[in-house]
Amino acid sequence: MAADLSLAAGAAPGHAAAPGHAAELGHAAAPGHAAELGHAAAPGHAAAPGHAAALGHAAAPSDALAPDYAVAPEAVQAFQRDGAVCLRGLFCAGELEAVAAGVERNLREPSANAKVASRPDDPGFFFQDYCNWQRIPEYRELIFRSAAAAAAAQLMSAATVRLYHDHLLVKEPGTRQRTPWHQDQPYYNIEGRMSVSMWLPIDPVPRESSLEFIAGSHLGPWRMPRAFLDNEARWFPEGSLAPLPDIESNRPAYPIIGWAIEPGDAVFFHMLALHGAAGVSGVGRRRVLSVRFMGEDVRHAPRRWKTSPHFPGLAEELPAGAEMAHPLFPVVWARGEATSRA
Repeated sequence: MAADLSLAAGAAPGHAAAPGHAAELGHAAAPGHAAELGHAAAPGHAAAPGHAAALGHAAAPSDALAPDYAVAPEAVQAFQRDGAVCLRGLFCAGELEAVAAGVERNLREPSANAKVASRPDDPGFFFQDYCNWQRIPEYRELIFRSAAAAAAAQLMSAATVRLYHDHLLVKEPGTRQRTPWHQDQPYYNIEGRMSVSMWLPIDPVPRESSLEFIAGSHLGPWRMPRAFLDNEARWFPEGSLAPLPDIESNRPAYPIIGWAIEPGDAVFFHMLALHGAAGVSGVGRRRVLSVRFMGEDVRHAPRRWKTSPHFPGLAEELPAGAEMAHPLFPVVWARGEATSRA
């Protein structure tokens, strides 16, 4: 079944979709679409444990640029086709150790944006926090000095990459709470096609606890955002966005892709890709730092409601339809240019 394009991805939210848009998802993903792609290791850099082809890079001096990085053509094709791809061994052991230190700092010193996304009777604990790169140096170092932004640029076919925000997601052992199926962009204050989120676990993640995607869903319509705990529809006028189908009750009907993750791997996905994840069983933690990147076609789309994350006062400083040129969203990579370091 072809993907439903009745509301084009990247179109302005809040406008009613064409009448009769069915809540169907595309099922025409090419065979072998669950791509997990590597890359040549940089000479002289040790791989993260368990990886034969990790891209490593020593800690950069304060005035150094984020390194360039060559994404395999098959990875770019997989991202454009499926809306998600796993890049194996993208980060070295030293980078992961630094991020782990930042995560623990974040857990000890949560921001005002932090929230618990699990129920009180959950035997585990699902913690989230947003927008901490300016106060947690380990996050800042990864965002500005690693190969993440260069990889994002190639997947988006972007000439310039801005940071949108960072997002910490920690599921402690025994957490039952699912991350429900959803798209990210309907929760945000942006419009545009050039978007990618990096999902970076610093712990091994078995396939059953990993992030999953509906291949090709980033090419379909915007879906109604819902609250994670009570599944209540939020914000957009009823009927203005396509309803979210009940994927879990009919999983064989959908082209679900996902990967087991080892430290050093990262999953990159489009902000309109439908995705979700199960809880965490056993004794292992699932600590994930997600970083959202934007390309040059993304524009500010102020909402009448509080977005997630919320950027208070931004609507007074950045008009609707403007480029995201603001100190909150610094340029982290630019093709052929010396990107200023924050």
